[in-house]
Amino acid sequence: MQKASVIGTTSWGITLATLLSKKGIEVRLWARTLREANRLKKHGSNRFPDIPIPKEIIITHKMDEALDGVGAVILAVPSATMRENISRAAKYLGKTTIIISASKGLEVGSNKRMSEVIAEEIDPRFHINICVLSGPQLAREIMNDRPAASVVAAEDNKTAKKAQKLLTLKNFCVFTNTDVIGVELGGALKNILALGAGIADGLGYGDNAKAAFMTRGLTEITALGMALGANPLTLSGLAGLGDVITTCASPLSRNHYVGVELAKGRPLEEILKSMQQVAEGVNTTLVAYNLAQQMGLEMPITEKIYQVLFENAEPSQAALVIVGGNAKHELSGRRWRLFSLFRHQKRRRG
Repeated sequence: MQKASVIGTTSWGITLATLLSKKGIEVRLWARTLREANRLKKHGSNRFPDIPIPKEIIITHKMDEALDGVGAVILAVPSATMRENISRAAKYLGKTTIIISASKGLEVGSNKRMSEVIAEEIDPRFHINICVLSGPQLAREIMNDRPAASVVAAEDNKTAKKAQKLLTLKNFCVFTNTDVIGVELGGALKNILALGAGIADGLGYGDNAKAAFMTRGLTEITALGMALGANPLTLSGLAGLGDVITTCASPLSRNHYVGVELAKGRPLEEILKSMQQVAEGVNTTLVAYNLAQQMGLEMPITEKIYQVLFENAEPSQAALVIVGGNAKHELSGRRWRLFSLFRHQKRRRG
């Protein structure tokens, strides 16, 4: 029987463990402590109180037991704890173990993507085994067997196909990609847009304004993606546009919820303390803002969300810029490279 491990008892971690178990794979789910492991075995997850964890899943707080003989390990942990968790798992990895990051965030301080964090903590011989999973993935819908699609990316296409085969189920279609940068950035940066969409909804701006915001926001994160080496087409795919639509529209989105609550005037710290799960968009906004400052890249939406989160700016004052203030050409921005795509096309036709 094929064996896989899921590191992390987040809602997405439990969802992925459940999916793999339904496929007949032997799944080990790693919990941080013995107490947490015992609680999950006895009471199930408070993330999904109405859906029991399949009894076939082996729940353990021991990393060596969780990774013993597995062909794949999925890291479904908050970005802030990725480095700690992969460093604990590193010595138990085999040379053929597929390593899948299912986290949608960026590391504060280093400004690194999760695959970069993983690569720094494991044997360089295993770098070829690193994958990233992203896309419109609302865990509650997937746990309820509603159809969904996602994308798994690896620099080595053979590795991506192995991960695709592992993760694909009847109601969960997984596509492959080799643009790791684009897939990771799409999954992380869309959380900034979800915060802004929540603010727009909380202020009652309506669908026209939110559509403008989502479109302008996608253009902005595509510009940052290109500056960091991503293929812009990736940001129009599942990991970019697909995830933007889901997280900006669904009440199940944690980051959208934070935006709505900010628009009500609640302090950020109070909102975050009241949540059981992590809203990755907060830290991602900080990292994206820092990257834009370092590169001299114009990111007005990100800048305004940053001011609301970290400088106590009023959401209502930032909202006009969020939905498209200071209008210029649709594809223009300081140090954006979006026009270069069309220049290259014109040269080819000439």
